[in-house]
Amino acid sequence: MPTFDEEKQKKKLEELRKQEEEELVEVLAESKYNLPYINLAAVPIDNESLRIIPEEESKKLEVGPFKLLGKKIDIAVISPQKQNVQQLKQTLEQKGFEVTYYMASHQSIQKIWSRYAEISLAEQAKAGGLDVSGDVLITIGERIKKISDVESVIKEETAKTKIHKISVMLEIILAGAIAINASDVHIEAEEDDVLVRFRLDGVLQDIMHIDFKTYKFINSRIKLLSGMKITNVAEAQDGRFSIFLKENEVNVRTSTVPGQYGESIVMRILNPESIQVELSELGIAPDLLDIFEKEIRKPNGLILVTGPTGSGKTTTLYAFLRKIYSPDLKIITIEDPVEYHLKGITQTQTDHDKGYDFLAGLRAALRQDPDILMVGEIRDSETAKIAIDASLTGHIVFSTLHTNNAAGVIPRLFDLGVNPKIIPSALSLSIAQRLLRKLCVTCKKEKTPTKEEGEIIRSILKNAEAVGKNITAHGASVDQDIVLWDAVGCEECNNTGYKGRIGVFEAILSDEAVENIVNTNPSEREIKKATLPQGILNMKEDGIINKVLTGVTTLDELKKVVDIFEE
Repeated sequence: MPTFDEEKQKKKLEELRKQEEEELVEVLAESKYNLPYINLAAVPIDNESLRIIPEEESKKLEVGPFKLLGKKIDIAVISPQKQNVQQLKQTLEQKGFEVTYYMASHQSIQKIWSRYAEISLAEQAKAGGLDVSGDVLITIGERIKKISDVESVIKEETAKTKIHKISVMLEIILAGAIAINASDVHIEAEEDDVLVRFRLDGVLQDIMHIDFKTYKFINSRIKLLSGMKITNVAEAQDGRFSIFLKENEVNVRTSTVPGQYGESIVMRILNPESIQVELSELGIAPDLLDIFEKEIRKPNGLILVTGPTGSGKTTTLYAFLRKIYSPDLKIITIEDPVEYHLKGITQTQTDHDKGYDFLAGLRAALRQDPDILMVGEIRDSETAKIAIDASLTGHIVFSTLHTNNAAGVIPRLFDLGVNPKIIPSALSLSIAQRLLRKLCVTCKKEKTPTKEEGEIIRSILKNAEAVGKNITAHGASVDQDIVLWDAVGCEECNNTGYKGRIGVFEAILSDEAVENIVNTNPSEREIKKATLPQGILNMKEDGIINKVLTGVTTLDELKKVVDIFEE
């Protein structure tokens, strides 16, 4: 057993060793790396800084954050020359941080690592941002090809990882949702357990079940990331956070509502890549696309897109803006909220608590000398009147309305108190649209239509031809052999038979016929009849001729979004 003197001598030697290590690091910092030196023994560690770099990455790279002031972060490093340490600095700088590296000894950085163990799981989450590295996303993307893969990857990763499994699980759920292009993640508390579902191509798909203990941890972490009150379970809450993927920032809008067995959580994934769709890729028929491109390039006018929530109106408006964008144009949007960021465009977000609604935003935007305005939605009389006035005074105005079809736009403007006499001069184009699921090209199967299906399709073709629409220009004829396609299901489409979505469209131009009828307070039916000479296919006809008969989708899918029996 060591004597007191031996213990004292051993302790003294250890202190000398530590001192020598610090002195060596200090010399290397100055002479070799030209970095400031720091001894963290007497330096307080800022817990907020630990949220910026996860514990596993900190130990792997042998770095340790110790001070965060605004966007300035101080980080202790052992080996600054390592490539991955330099890459860390570049990554943080891309996120807007001002990074300062300090040389520190291994024993010094261990103080930071021990602090990770002292803070709770919630404190390890970076408020407002979840880091999923590009490497992680690529790895997960390669392993997740279908929805059943999400659960198996979670089981594999949580079994081998040293990090808390809740952190890994949430990361994989989100990265998996992005990998298979889910628009929403639903986490729903039920009587016995909790169901996780993804919305794919507009339809919810079951992913996995989790226990209540895991659910509570995930719930808390999502709330923390989203800036919600963790302890508030009796009221609905909304928030948002970001996922950083390489150079892209994916925003996630979160919503919680209390339920019988626990809170229901929905995360809307706003992936910028999902709206990088050209106007020509939306499924617009060539003749209608020509009309759209002509109208959006006019020097002034109001263009309204209608359809229910989730029908793709925002994607269409963004496609319009990207199509006509030019550095010499001033484009301003008023949105609720800003879902996707568009380069070179001034985007503003409504804030109802502060009185900044669409009306206030539109008034403010008009004082900014704009060329083009996009208003998220026209909901009231004043907003409608100002949008109309703006379109009459040299501005292009894009917006949306909630009507069932293009013919419903003018009656809706009447309801909002717009002067009928100025509608034809202001309103350039009324558009209605829906979204259809596309058949999976890998597994779709040709089929002979039933007698009923054949009769429905021929009836629609005959009626279109009878009112003067040139269906042959779209490659269709009343006497053609009808071939349809069935949804089958394979791994490529998660066994749904469908993959991706496409729009069906209709539109009405404000021409002389509209001008002649508008003062008679016309009904939707009368507007449809008056504008038949325009020859534009309605959504039902567009769906049958350009999507069903061409094998893009099924008749059943079209029936879900369009009333094919409506006259």
